[in-house]
Amino acid sequence: MGAMTATPVSRPAERRILLAAPRGYCAGVDRAVIAVEQALEQYGAPVYVRHEIVHNKYVVRSLEQKGAIFVDEATDVPPGEIVIFSAHGVAPTVHEEAERGALATIDATCPLVTKVHKEAIRFAKDDYDILLIGHEGHEEVIGTSGEAPDHITLVDGPEDVPNVEVRDPDKVVWLSQTTLSVDETMETVEALQGRYPNLLSPPSDDICYATQNRQTAIKMVAAESDLVLVVGSKNSSNSVRLVETALNHGASAGHLVDNASEIDEAWLDGVTTIGLSSGASVPEVLIDGVLEWLRERGWEGLEVVQPVKEHMTFSLPKELRRDLRAEAAEKRKQHAEDAG
Repeated sequence: MGAMTATPVSRPAERRILLAAPRGYCAGVDRAVIAVEQALEQYGAPVYVRHEIVHNKYVVRSLEQKGAIFVDEATDVPPGEIVIFSAHGVAPTVHEEAERGALATIDATCPLVTKVHKEAIRFAKDDYDILLIGHEGHEEVIGTSGEAPDHITLVDGPEDVPNVEVRDPDKVVWLSQTTLSVDETMETVEALQGRYPNLLSPPSDDICYATQNRQTAIKMVAAESDLVLVVGSKNSSNSVRLVETALNHGASAGHLVDNASEIDEAWLDGVTTIGLSSGASVPEVLIDGVLEWLRERGWEGLEVVQPVKEHMTFSLPKELRRDLRAEAAEKRKQHAEDAG
């Protein structure tokens, strides 16, 4: 009787999570959120915020609970109150509206966005046509365009390049929304260079360090993942770009969720490796919630994928060093006298 051959036992593949790093809050978001919290602590509620301070539902709700009031425009704020401008930046006309409305202001614009504003002002002063690569309607694009509306043309992706018209093809420069996909931006730049060989590039890369770092990490994660989950809100440009980047670099599927409650268990069918990251305006508590949700369903293995470490910090807006309630009261008094 011949020897019996053992039949291999089929074992399920280990379920694992690849956690991207860096992820979550960037220095600009951290600065903006702390600015609202500190303003509420120093000056008391209410403190008004024009638009969402950052594009994240959880953060906005948390600040509302502490006494922040979010408004669409500076003109919606009662005279003599404090208003904070969001991390995305605003056009000069918004500052003018706040002044006319007798408002004390705190500018929480990310310093990297401010840098793009200053570049727009400088190139407009030198009479360049400025091609601003970005998405129509995004708050950052609206704010930057407002610095030099007569000189700036929006270019919304490479497919928009044939529509571009300039006065002098030898005097053209490109700038960029900071939260775009690095790959998409460079594709648009290459298309523009095909039309304008003397196209000038900005003095430094306008894609923000945090956007680049998160996209670099998600590319590494996506290459080994069956499914990629990105925590972030639908109106967060950098979060949306993370999902797109993951799908373009190997992930079989990718989804954007605000929190664990939005995950569909059907997405997990046949999945052994899940990649996980979050947009630059997402607090770590939301990632923790997703990790707990996945652990409850058998994903125990956790590996951190960190191609680069971040050390960037920004100082808080200088306006927080002043007595803005006193300034607001004086503005309100002057406003009433002018109206009378």
